[in-house]
Amino acid sequence: MEEVTLIANSDAKSPVSEAYRTIRTNIKFSNIAGRELKTIMLTSATPNEGKSTTVSNLAVVMAQAGHSVVLCDCDFRNPTQHKIFSLPNKGLSNCMATGSNVMDIIQHTSIPNLYVLTSGPVAPNPSELLASQNMVDIFKELKQHFDYVLIDTPPIMPVTDAAVVSGKVDGTILVIASGAVAPSVAVEAKTRLEQAGAHLLGAVLNKVDVAANSHYGYGYYYYYGHEHDGSHGGDK
Repeated sequence: MEEVTLIANSDAKSPVSEAYRTIRTNIKFSNIAGRELKTIMLTSATPNEGKSTTVSNLAVVMAQAGHSVVLCDCDFRNPTQHKIFSLPNKGLSNCMATGSNVMDIIQHTSIPNLYVLTSGPVAPNPSELLASQNMVDIFKELKQHFDYVLIDTPPIMPVTDAAVVSGKVDGTILVIASGAVAPSVAVEAKTRLEQAGAHLLGAVLNKVDVAANSHYGYGYYYYYGHEHDGSHGGDK
């Protein structure tokens, strides 16, 4: 499991935190084209690429900017957000099993404006739960109450969960670990998302060796938008 640090909260002035704010800014600018962009899913090609680190810190910087944010852990296979925020893991799967109102299960965090909907107990049929009309209804409900709904999903290559969710959200960001994933695998991950109907916003190249790639700034390269438009900054 990836080691997750909420550096955007513990060291808001660090270059890494500034990198997450760069992603936040790019997402904001992508919204000016008139397309609604409230539900945003993050996934990776394979496990341990840093997608849970990225989505949790992105949630923090969005909340710090005054947006109301709920972070939804849809990784039923390896949930981590309840551990990151030190919360009891009563959440999404409980809601879907009992028909409870999702707003009654969302938990406050110590960070103003930031809420978490944990995964709940590991489900035996995650793909079916995520593909259900119940999941669509939950996303609609969350969009009515929050400025942004950020969604942590499993890697796209080993299981279908992320592909299922990608067609139900407004935008998708792909996290790729530098040097850990072959280019052909990254391309295949992108293709699978697009075939599932994802609106792919861009990709975060994570875990870049800063010493060997000083031109990458603080440790990641963030490609965003159209084929020849991008911006870069830093991430751990």
